Amino acid sequence: MMDRAELVAAIETALGEVLEREVTGLTEDPRLFEDVHLDSVDPETLDMDDFRSVGTLADYLDAQQTDSALA
Repeated sequence: MMDRAELVAAIETALGEVLEREVTGLTEDPRLFEDVHLDSVDPETLDMDDFRSVGTLADYLDAQQTDSALA
């Protein structure tokens, strides 16, 4: 299971790949749509509460891996 720092690092890597530009120094505070500019993602297909910030996305991913570990 990944810890929080590893989750944020994985999100940073994924964002860089999706945005096709370098994303570095990501913390849990930036808001994904307002600060990171996820123009290529359709927010209508996402639960906005999970994508409000890097931290809330890390919360979501952390819960998903916990659920997977319990299954």
